[in-house]
Amino acid sequence: MSTVDGVEITGPMGERYDEVLTTRALELIALLHREFNDRRLERLQARAERVQALADGGTLDFLPETAHIRSDDSWRVAEPAPGLVDRRVEMTGPTDRKMTINALNSGAKCWLADQEDANSPLWENVVNGPLNLMDSIDRTIDFTSPQGKAYTLEPDEELPTIIVRPRGWHLPEKHILVDGQQTSGSLVDFALYLSTCGQKQIDRGQGPYFYLPKMESYLEARLWNDAFNLAQDTLGIPRGTIRATCLIETYPAAFEMEEILYELREHSAGLNAGRWDYMFSVIKMFRTRGEDFTLPDRNSVGMTVPFMRAYTELLVRTCHKRGAHAIGGMSAFIPSKDPKANEFAYNKITEDKTREANDGFDGSWVAHPGMVQTAMDVFDKVLGDKPNQLDKLREDVSVTAAQLLDVKSTPGEATEAGLRANISVGIQYVESWLRGSGAAGINGLMEDAATAEISRSQVWQWLHNGVTLADGQQVTRELVEQVIEDEMGKIRDARGDAFAAGRWDDARALFTEMALADEYPDFLTVPAYERMP
Repeated sequence: MSTVDGVEITGPMGERYDEVLTTRALELIALLHREFNDRRLERLQARAERVQALADGGTLDFLPETAHIRSDDSWRVAEPAPGLVDRRVEMTGPTDRKMTINALNSGAKCWLADQEDANSPLWENVVNGPLNLMDSIDRTIDFTSPQGKAYTLEPDEELPTIIVRPRGWHLPEKHILVDGQQTSGSLVDFALYLSTCGQKQIDRGQGPYFYLPKMESYLEARLWNDAFNLAQDTLGIPRGTIRATCLIETYPAAFEMEEILYELREHSAGLNAGRWDYMFSVIKMFRTRGEDFTLPDRNSVGMTVPFMRAYTELLVRTCHKRGAHAIGGMSAFIPSKDPKANEFAYNKITEDKTREANDGFDGSWVAHPGMVQTAMDVFDKVLGDKPNQLDKLREDVSVTAAQLLDVKSTPGEATEAGLRANISVGIQYVESWLRGSGAAGINGLMEDAATAEISRSQVWQWLHNGVTLADGQQVTRELVEQVIEDEMGKIRDARGDAFAAGRWDDARALFTEMALADEYPDFLTVPAYERMP
């Protein structure tokens, strides 16, 4: 039901949903859908065409048609907006009520309020996310766990700057229809937050800020910029109030960083360097080119291997050249009761964040409040009293297309342990996602959808490119099926009586379908979403 012409809400209405699904919000969704959905679908088709071109022997390179943008030294992005000047540590996590409170009490400079990879798009999560954010801005948010533990915001403390990550362009929203069509998850998340919280953020001296995921070209950034302008004009918000940080987490986007900043320049707040999604995209783009693009065990591919190093160095160089923040990747470690595991986790965070800070990154992500101070200490040591490193231009960096494409020189092996880890962690995450929890603690790490994507993609790549493991076994359909059976047995034993309450059959079936499919499926989350109510 809906009072807006042409808009139908097919999801159930829960408590306080009317505070988010307002007439103004639904009118904005309808306007954005009618104006931009055809373009969105065209951009998704262009992705498929690029993959086919690569399969036919093409390659990625810096675009000749945009060389004038890269060579023009006169343009810069907008000055950092209030709340986005100092971003030395950003906390990431989903927008459920408990996580919202914990993130805002974490002491981080910013909070990536995640409606995408760390969030499962159950209808209740789609609506309750912006509702929880609205309550947090009003400082009325609280939560009591089933065990009776109460959570509230720390009184009088300055809250981290909220930066919302909507879903990527590829994901639909099936519970809101416009003119009989499913809407874009991206535009729904954007419109619901902007409508409910945009003016509240402006009134408190900041603004509605976003992280933009999964883009593969500067034309996708142009689409976002046009959506920002239309939405700001419609709601009476001055253009440029919205700011967006773009995740450079796809292989094609690494060749279009300057163009992406340029398209969004009055709205641009920087770029972020991912890891799992970037590796997932390497496999996706060159899925049929195993001789040059097959990766070893994913956990052995760190940010210092040649092709990843080239990408992060170029990102810092590009951002600072244009006056934009460069934000480092997420540390997924979470605190452990095991002292040795804890020591390893904190040492690893210190090592990774030290590398990023010394490379010129202006900040970085952690996935757990308990890791905020460790990362903060590292950046405090490098930055001192400075809010960022925008003055560190990294003119010493010069990265070629060949260096970005140099996957073949990545050290490491494909192992049975790596195959088993991909299958076990992938299935465990998918099961959590199907139940509505997009952030899952698995083996001491806070995993999100990117983990499942790289896990199933690597299994597919090894299988379809005839990879031989370090012990001499060839990855075959039979081996993958046997390992899936073995790992499901281990999961069943570990869960005990709780196993029966999960969605393990669905998770196993979906992961198996993705890993063994004859044709590589672009996203696991799309068919997974179809299995959700």
